[in-house]
Amino acid sequence: MEKKVTVQYLTDYNFSQLVTTGSHSFVVDEPAIDGGDGLGPSPYEMLLGALGSCTAMTLLMYARRKGWDLTECSVHLTHERVHAEDSANAEEGTRRVDVIKRDISLHGHLDEEQKARLLEIAGKCPVHRTLQSAPTVIDSIIVGE
Repeated sequence: MEKKVTVQYLTDYNFSQLVTTGSHSFVVDEPAIDGGDGLGPSPYEMLLGALGSCTAMTLLMYARRKGWDLTECSVHLTHERVHAEDSANAEEGTRRVDVIKRDISLHGHLDEEQKARLLEIAGKCPVHRTLQSAPTVIDSIIVGE
């Protein structure tokens, strides 16, 4: 199913963008230190939020379907760009690579086998799969007045 999002520049601010999806709206911005107004999370924070929330939802759905005692799930994420030689996953000719670290906290009565399976399932959340697949982005310009 196609997902739709509209992003519109808030002209009274430096970089602030109003994001609308269905019945939800929120502001995305850059922090003041980067020239923004700090009115909302940055685009990279939104990306991490999408991955973290998808991970937690996927794990909760899976555990509930299996009848496992997963009472709480939280995900802490960081993103940084590192020199390619500092990364085990560096590609030839790439100077910098994006590294996302995802720490998943699980609470409940889970055995080691269940925890291992949940870690495996975390890599199968839809947002994770999208990031791993190098999606195709198709751009077009619509000129307005």
